Amino acid sequence: MSESIRPVSRRLDAPANPRHRWRMIKDRMARHGVAFGGIGVIIAIVLIFFYLLYVVFPLFIPASSEAVAQYAVPGEGSTLYLEMEEQAGLAVRYSDAGRVLFFDTADGTSQGEVTLSQLGEATITTLARDVPGSHTVALGLSDGRALVVQHKFSISYPNDVRTVTPRLDYPYGEEPLELADSGMTLRRLAMSDGEDRLLFAALDAEGQLHVVKYHKESSFLDEEVTLEREAEVVEDEGVEADYLLLEPSQRHLYLADGSGELLHYDVSDEEATLQERVKLTPKGQGLGSLELLVGGYSLLAGSDQGEVIQWFPVRDEHNHYKLTEIRRFHSQDRGIASIATEERRKGFLVADELGRVGIYHATAHRTIMVEQVSDAPIVRMSSSPRSNAFLAEDSNGQLHFWKVENEHPEVSWSSLWGKVHYEGYEEPGYTWQSSSASNDFEPKFSLTPLAFGTLKAAFYAMMIAVPLAILGAIYTAYFMAPRMRKVVKPTIEIMEALPTVILGFLAGLWLAPVMEDHLPAIFVLLLLMPLAVLLFGYLIHRLPSGLRARIPEGWEAALLIPVVTGITWFSFAISLPMENLLFGGDMRSWLSNEMGIGYDQRNSLVVGIAMGFAVIPTIFSIAEDAIFSVPRHLTNGSLALGATPWQTLVRVVILTASPGIFSAVMIGMGRAVGETMIVLMATGNTPVMDFSIFQGMRTLSANIAVEMPESEVASTHYRILFLAALVLFMFTFVFNTLAEIVRQRLRRKYSSL
Repeated sequence: MSESIRPVSRRLDAPANPRHRWRMIKDRMARHGVAFGGIGVIIAIVLIFFYLLYVVFPLFIPASSEAVAQYAVPGEGSTLYLEMEEQAGLAVRYSDAGRVLFFDTADGTSQGEVTLSQLGEATITTLARDVPGSHTVALGLSDGRALVVQHKFSISYPNDVRTVTPRLDYPYGEEPLELADSGMTLRRLAMSDGEDRLLFAALDAEGQLHVVKYHKESSFLDEEVTLEREAEVVEDEGVEADYLLLEPSQRHLYLADGSGELLHYDVSDEEATLQERVKLTPKGQGLGSLELLVGGYSLLAGSDQGEVIQWFPVRDEHNHYKLTEIRRFHSQDRGIASIATEERRKGFLVADELGRVGIYHATAHRTIMVEQVSDAPIVRMSSSPRSNAFLAEDSNGQLHFWKVENEHPEVSWSSLWGKVHYEGYEEPGYTWQSSSASNDFEPKFSLTPLAFGTLKAAFYAMMIAVPLAILGAIYTAYFMAPRMRKVVKPTIEIMEALPTVILGFLAGLWLAPVMEDHLPAIFVLLLLMPLAVLLFGYLIHRLPSGLRARIPEGWEAALLIPVVTGITWFSFAISLPMENLLFGGDMRSWLSNEMGIGYDQRNSLVVGIAMGFAVIPTIFSIAEDAIFSVPRHLTNGSLALGATPWQTLVRVVILTASPGIFSAVMIGMGRAVGETMIVLMATGNTPVMDFSIFQGMRTLSANIAVEMPESEVASTHYRILFLAALVLFMFTFVFNTLAEIVRQRLRRKYSSL
């Protein structure tokens, strides 16, 4: 009796039962989840990159300018001085007719005028201003006196409308101050209003130089200031001065003539003394204009051939200050007619005989722009306090009002990455010093010492971490007993969970002082520890076979624990006697005095040990997994062919695992480059470029952490910090990309083993 078999049709890819179906669903969900997570990570990284670019990009947007208005110079007489208020909506004009006119910059309409009736029969022959922003000027008169006046712009908001009310004050009374002999016309005048004294330098019609000091005494009750006069006539040095300048610290006085010959006087003592003679312009070129850059430290000399040359005092080998040419600007090829400096930055405006106005920045050594403002030569200029507008008066009596968009003039390739000769420095250098309490401060935005510090910290960390982590991974994966490996590997991986802020705290407050107090012990330990380990291994190898057989295979490392502990104790025990015997009781002083090596308590060695401790688990874990994952048939085959375990390790295992080992090193390098808290707490955090292991550093990440909270949003400082973040991002991106390329090549090369 035969039974018929009914065929059952079923799709070949259909699961055999519900359990298999559910497994396939989970596999698909896992596959899609992993793909979604990977794509999400890539999108997040790309968004971070573009956000950094978004914040940094305005640093490199070119400046722009726009002509707003042109009108006849308001008021009577010739212009002696122009200045604008904060928002550049109102300006003041001093004229030689004895009038001070306030006018609207948009159309030139008068907003008030003051006639200086107290001048009497005297006429105004010259004018000098105090530091930018003080709004104080001195009017030199034809009778040898000077009237000090101060214009002010009071701001009020009636009905929520910004209203500017100008006025004129007389901080030292309405009576002019005596400078030269009665009836002697003042031809040139310079002034500096300090806390303790009011200083004048004046040239009369006969060419005599008068230095007049008015010492201030304030009343305790009503704060009224009384002046005590002290005058001096300086010996004639044979220079027909066309320019007379006093710097704000009231120490340096500069006289220059049209040929570019300059006399530099020191007026800080009771008598003015001639310091040096300097030729400001190149041979064959005359001087068209001379101004002090904001802060008064630098001189800007404009030649009649279109060059602007920056000078400032630099200490020579005899510790004397000498005026030194620092840099030149030559974007204009006609004679310089006028120079106007910015009030709060190291920028300046230059007008030439063709009516062109150029905007420059001294520190960045950068030409911002050159624009044709007028068809006639510009004779006088003024920059607004925020440097977003300027007024220019031409020889035809026309005023030109321009708006300027120039937010970040301090940024250039040279200021970020090159050597810059900063004011007060003896030579060019790489310096980061981003802020100060004064507008006179010259910002120093060099990223070079920060990038150097980042690489230096990573270098010393990797010097300590790579040998220990890689060699430890090799021993753990290849030689260590399985039971011991189950204890050692998780223990080291748990180290990675330690917060880096704790490691930085311990490194800064515990490790750094210990190393400073026991510096010889550190070097003895670094010298004796490798020798002791090698000697111990040799002795183990030389033990009788019967005794050596009692040591379980793979547990030899446990016997090293007392050796390491004993060598460490011995090194610290002999530290003090060795320091007394060899280094006079103080190794740090010996390094400084005898070797010329400075010692900073929080130095690169401390950072290397602390960061190495943080990086070791990462490198160890990845490298150990790579070595342990080498197929067992490769090692067995090598041993079967007669290779020793060491030969198998070097020629088979390490080569096969080399992609993973290299990835471990590069990932550790990326971790070290981006580390923040350890370098923030365990270094002196000073942005210096010194290869010494005994000096600290400042890294890009630590600098961002320190300065970002105090930076003004959208300022140059703020955007440069984001640029530092972008540089750090590119560091890690380049390292990881190179690591992946090398890893793939190693993988293809040794995959056939």
